[in-house]
Amino acid sequence: MQAEKFLTTYLFVTLAYWIFMLSDGALRMLVLLHFHTLGYSPIQLAYMFVLYELAGVITNILAGWIGSRYGLSSTLIAGLALQIVAVLALSQLHQDWIVTYSVIYVMAVQGLSGVAKDLSKMSAKSAVKVLSPDDNQKLFRWVAILTGSKNAVKGL
Repeated sequence: MQAEKFLTTYLFVTLAYWIFMLSDGALRMLVLLHFHTLGYSPIQLAYMFVLYELAGVITNILAGWIGSRYGLSSTLIAGLALQIVAVLALSQLHQDWIVTYSVIYVMAVQGLSGVAKDLSKMSAKSAVKVLSPDDNQKLFRWVAILTGSKNAVKGL
């Protein structure tokens, strides 16, 4: 792959990963703070994120197969699209619902967000391997740049 095309594709993948990572972190923080403000108990808040983690684990198990079957660009786009659906779904939550329904609804939406997170993460990190030259030293450097840039953006 030509160096210029590699760099352009790498920058696109990195930008998509950053956007996802920032929106995912903001979504989780806003959910937590919003429901805490409404007076939900700590255990109710914890339940809201159980499916996020469980869906992430299951997606991680299947992500490699999904990526090889449908392609990394498809899984990256699917992850970003699922995150948009999750944000839109959260906007449909009604404050007059009883607590149990609200917790179950948010759990389901967070589960969707967990799937989105791991599809996006797998796609971004695998794309680096697919795009990079066969030189392992360069591969590790590109993965380190992707991961380091994500952590730097989180630190801002």
